[in-house]
Amino acid sequence: MKKSWVGAAAMLAATGMLAGCASQSGSGTSGGTGSSGPVTLTFWHGYTEADGDVLQEIIEEFNDSQDEVTIETEVKTWAVIDETLLTSLSAGNGPQIVAMPAERLPVYADKKALTPLDEFYSGDENAASIPDAAAEMEIVDGVHYGVPTGFVPLSVFYNKALFDEAGIEEFPATWDEWVAAAKELTIDEDGDGTPEQYGLALADHATVGNGVWPSLFFGNGGDIVQDGTSVINSPENVETLEYWAQAVREDKISPTGLSGIDTDELYSSGKAAMTIGGPWMSFISADNNIDYGIAGIPAGPAGEASAAIGVSMAVTAQAEENEAAAAQEFFSYFFSPDVAAKWSLGSGWPPLSDEVAAEQVAENPVVASLTEIAPSSRPLLPGVVNSSDVLAAMDEATQKALAGEDPGQLLEQADQAISSALQN
Repeated sequence: MKKSWVGAAAMLAATGMLAGCASQSGSGTSGGTGSSGPVTLTFWHGYTEADGDVLQEIIEEFNDSQDEVTIETEVKTWAVIDETLLTSLSAGNGPQIVAMPAERLPVYADKKALTPLDEFYSGDENAASIPDAAAEMEIVDGVHYGVPTGFVPLSVFYNKALFDEAGIEEFPATWDEWVAAAKELTIDEDGDGTPEQYGLALADHATVGNGVWPSLFFGNGGDIVQDGTSVINSPENVETLEYWAQAVREDKISPTGLSGIDTDELYSSGKAAMTIGGPWMSFISADNNIDYGIAGIPAGPAGEASAAIGVSMAVTAQAEENEAAAAQEFFSYFFSPDVAAKWSLGSGWPPLSDEVAAEQVAENPVVASLTEIAPSSRPLLPGVVNSSDVLAAMDEATQKALAGEDPGQLLEQADQAISSALQN
């Protein structure tokens, strides 16, 4: 999977309320009881790599499995979905089902563009098998507005050959061990102060799904938003930012000023021994002939923790009652154990059904590793409507802190920006 969907947090082109959308006719052909044909649903999604191929297979198999519902897919980039969904729904020519990065779900729920799915969660046998943490990211103001198609913990991908050269036999378990290993893996042969090889590629802004720094904050007992209130300016978060700023600036374990894309490039070129990412890093590693390992983010003072990246699938408000019911039939099929296993193994994401057998998970080493890490992960800013503004304020603080500015003052400024965003 490419990382293109992860950063799909562009602001919506259309920001008005989607008034009256639920009463408009859907673009699909209504069918079902008393009709001449099946209910036809349009499904927008942005899966374009191997995950897109397996999703299409699942949809075709669903279509062939019964004669009441037909799903037709339209593949777009995540950014295009974000830019055009509201205007398409307002014009009555949008989809009945749409997938999107999970951090965008609250935005559309707030604009009344999505249909509540609480009845699906309470009444469908397969919905009951969705892991709690994955289901939590679908809740906005106490209501489920989507189902997960992906929920994966951020993890550390590391270059085994560079670890062997440094004589490091075991992956570090704590922050202090992690920094110590990164120092051993950092090489400045000519002594000019700019290493030829870094122990860690640590992004300080525009990170993968913006989840790197929340993962570090979580590991020290911190958070960003709790119960609708900014808590970014906590003593724990100040301590975390000071700790990692020192490791980067003084120990030079990572360059400063890296974005998430920069870290991928540094790691894939063999100039960094470790980076933080998701399952797409397995493809990047293989493409660059890197013998890689996957490990959970080492435990901070408060324990192991990581932010999870998610993708959601939702029923739009354009769907008529029978179309919404048909969409939920597909969701039930999607979360059945065999289909959930097929999706997991084909996409590289941990399974989204607790009923998937361990021996099936073991068929894919990447899935097996990420599944083992998943219990310590948590959704990023679930239910927060203005999550893009919240994460932008965090980004500014982390980038400036690693450049040398005072973490306490920066987090105080971020707190003010986040509090303002939460009130809007």
